[in-house]
Amino acid sequence: MIWYKWIKFYFHLPVIVRLLLSVTLLMIGFGYLIHMIEPEHFPTTFDGVWWAFVTGSTVGYGDYVPLSFLGKFLGILLILAGGGFVTFYMATLSAGTIKHEKNLTDGKISYKGSHHTIIIGWNERTKQLIQMIRDHKHNADTILIDHTLDQLSFHKHSIHFIHGLPTSDETLKKANIREAKSVIITADPTLTEQEADRQTILNIIAARGNNPSIHIIAEILTEIQRINAMRAGANVLVRSNNFMSSLFYQSLFQEDVQITDIIAKTLEEQQFCSEEIEDALTEQDFYFCAQHLLKDGKWLIGLIREKEIILHPSFSLQTKKDDKLIYLIPTDHANKHY
Repeated sequence: MIWYKWIKFYFHLPVIVRLLLSVTLLMIGFGYLIHMIEPEHFPTTFDGVWWAFVTGSTVGYGDYVPLSFLGKFLGILLILAGGGFVTFYMATLSAGTIKHEKNLTDGKISYKGSHHTIIIGWNERTKQLIQMIRDHKHNADTILIDHTLDQLSFHKHSIHFIHGLPTSDETLKKANIREAKSVIITADPTLTEQEADRQTILNIIAARGNNPSIHIIAEILTEIQRINAMRAGANVLVRSNNFMSSLFYQSLFQEDVQITDIIAKTLEEQQFCSEEIEDALTEQDFYFCAQHLLKDGKWLIGLIREKEIILHPSFSLQTKKDDKLIYLIPTDHANKHY
C-alpha cells in the first residue's frame, strides 16, 4: 500500500521533475553497484556515482574506468540505459523551455507578481504609455490584457501579455488583478464611440468586482457615459475627445505656435502630481501654498476639493483640511521618488 502511494505521488510530479529524479536514482544505483564490484578502483560510492554521471552523459573524462568483465558489462548497460535517460531529459528540458517561451508570447502564462499595473487594450496610446514607463524606468511590472492580439514578444516590449477578454474573471485572475496596484482601461478603437464606452464600463465593473480597492483609470469618449463610468467604479476618467477638441481649437487660432510641440515638451519634462495637503498649509490662501511648494521645485496649479478639480483658482482661495494639491514637478526630480 505504501509503494502504491509512492508510485501515485511519482506520476503526479511534473514530467521534467520525474525525469530528473529517475536519472538521479539511476546514476546513484549504477554508482553503488560499480563501487561494490570494483572497490579498489572506486573507493567510495561517490566515486562510483561520479563515474556513472560522466559515463551516462557520454562526457567520458576517463579518470575512473572499470577493469573487470562485470564492471565493463555494467558500463555497457549504463551507456544504453543512462545515456538514453539523460538525452531524453535534455530534450524534454529544451522542449519545455521552448514551449514556455511560446506560451508567454501567446499570452497563456499567468502572472505571479504583485503591485503591478494592468493595461487593457492594445493600441497606439498603449504603445506610447509602455514606452514612457520604460523610459522613466519605473520598477513596477506592466501587464497587458488584450483579445485582438495573437502574439506579443515579451523580450521586445518588456511587458507580460495575457490573451483574453478583459471582462472574463479567468483572464483577470491570470493577470493576478487581486495583487495589482492599478488598472488602465483604454477605449477600443475598433468600436464606435458609444460601443467603446459601453465596453469600457463593463471592463470597469469586471476589474472592480475582482479587486474592490484597485485604482482604476479609464478612457471615456462620450460625455453621456461619464457618470456611468464613475458609478461603475472608475477612480479617474480621461476624456480624450474633450482634450483633442481643445487641441484642435488652439491649433486653429494659434497658427504661429505649435501647440502640440508645447504640450509634448511639457509632458516630457514635467509630471503632474497630487498629494494630501499638509497641516501647515491648511486654512492658508492659494498664493501662500504656491510660494511654499515652489521652494521644493513644485509648481502649484490647482487643487482637488470634494472630487472637484479646481485649476488656477484665485490666489485668495482658502485651502481646507481634506484638499489635495495638484502641482507640476520636473520628471527627473519626480523619478527620484519612485
